[in-house]
Amino acid sequence: MNIGFIGLGIMGRPMALNLLAGGHRLRVWARRAESMKPLLDAGASAASGPAEVAIDAEVVISMVADAPDVEQIWLGEGGVARAGRNGLVGVDMSTIRPAAARDIAERLRGAGIDFLDAPVSGGEVGATAATLSIMVGGSAAAFAIAEPAFRCMGKNIVHVGDSGAGQVAKAANQIVTGVGVLTVAEALNFAAKSGVDPARVREALLGGFAYSKILENHGQRMLDRNFKPGFKSWMHQKDMNIVMQSAHELGLCLPAAAAAAQMFNAMVGSGLGEEDSIAILKLLEQLSGGDH
Repeated sequence: MNIGFIGLGIMGRPMALNLLAGGHRLRVWARRAESMKPLLDAGASAASGPAEVAIDAEVVISMVADAPDVEQIWLGEGGVARAGRNGLVGVDMSTIRPAAARDIAERLRGAGIDFLDAPVSGGEVGATAATLSIMVGGSAAAFAIAEPAFRCMGKNIVHVGDSGAGQVAKAANQIVTGVGVLTVAEALNFAAKSGVDPARVREALLGGFAYSKILENHGQRMLDRNFKPGFKSWMHQKDMNIVMQSAHELGLCLPAAAAAAQMFNAMVGSGLGEEDSIAILKLLEQLSGGDH
């Protein structure tokens, strides 16, 4: 399949490399030219901008930071929609507000582009290993065309529903992961401040109903003090803000998500924004009377 790919950051680069490894032909573009080099070395071709990415493409994928970036790439000056490719399937794998995804899909429909919102979960590790969870909103016809590409990047691929449904699923995912990371950090900090080995506490919890992937994977990284970013704190802050904005629009009470959102705000405000979201443990340690 001929695929265009826009956005080659921490997540986008390994995802695009996996598309090449899957035998797809790839044309790429990124704002920073140096970001394209690993893809060009692997056999991709370069585009001069988003519109050129769509040349000969059956599917164009974007993986960028937030809704304004998505809108600019697809609908702005020199955007994909300007390429005039009627029948193109567009896929945005960024995390944005569900309402924004629906609006962009509607506007692209007028340009002849069938648009899917397909955010992912799994972080850099999942992107590299092609084990991402991919949550898709949009038409069944567009999903059928894009599914072979999804299969190169992820393992758990679910067509959730119509436009925006993928972003709703991702927001729900970020509630679970955001609150989960905070909960695990609280538990380990509680153990340490109580004078008990947090590693042994984690080992005990893994065998009961407290077990979770976050306790298993992120809990171990917290114990190892491995705060190298796979998913930066400012990104989780952005995603939790999406959750809270959506909750405000719906008139929903999300008390646990609100607490997690405030903690990620505090992380960014205290200079931890570039560290992994599990560095929330550092913030809790500081609030509890000193560093580790």
